[in-house]
Amino acid sequence: MLFSPSSLSNLSVSLSSCISKFLVIVVLTITSSYATTLTVAAAADLIQAQPELAATFEKRSHVRVVFSPGASGELARQIENGAPFDVFLSANEKYVTDLSARGFVLPASVVVYAQGRLGLWSKENNIRTVNELGKTNVRIVALPNPRFAPYGLAAQQLLEAEGLWSRLQPKIVLGENVSQAMQFAETGNADAVITSWTLVVQRGGVLLPAKHAPILQAAGIVARTRQFDLASRFIEFLRGSEGQAILSRHGLMAPPATAGR
Repeated sequence: MLFSPSSLSNLSVSLSSCISKFLVIVVLTITSSYATTLTVAAAADLIQAQPELAATFEKRSHVRVVFSPGASGELARQIENGAPFDVFLSANEKYVTDLSARGFVLPASVVVYAQGRLGLWSKENNIRTVNELGKTNVRIVALPNPRFAPYGLAAQQLLEAEGLWSRLQPKIVLGENVSQAMQFAETGNADAVITSWTLVVQRGGVLLPAKHAPILQAAGIVARTRQFDLASRFIEFLRGSEGQAILSRHGLMAPPATAGR
């Protein structure tokens, strides 16, 4: 069967049109399957774990996870002011329960997902106990701000328990969260830092005694979210064996059996 040049041209156009439409459908299908984004307000101690948490959840759910890190108190304030978060992962249970009591977080969604610990780190790896922070060669000690960062409050409680808080006051510089406090020590602007164990567990840090109120890290679904089901799935993932294994690798402990739901 022979085709004229005009019929071949028409056939080519038709095929091109069909292929183009097919490619558009494929692209739209792929795009739509990954188009949903879950926005998570996350305590700064989770920064090291975030890439693995996001990649693992994305792989199983085809959903992009975007973390917005910060001090728990600051993130709570942003949620109060209408920030478009879907999930709140706090380093302190109280911030989540307070928001829940005032209608900013869904009460039934609140759950403890991990327990944190404090770590001590120095750039030269030469300070191994909190008592050494009082030595004359230690000029500046960085801490997260106790007003906004649960790890800062825990650090203050630990130093008070050791009888060091008043003595160290002239040396202390405050970061707005655990990450900024860590940066002070990394850049040499502080001789040592007390911060989240998650930030120093893989860097030769020292796990400090738990002489402070338990650091119970809680999650909750932000009441304004339009992605309740997806947010619920993310929290279930965080509390499940896969999520807990990731958190454990990055220095967080499993929540106490009596905590949360």
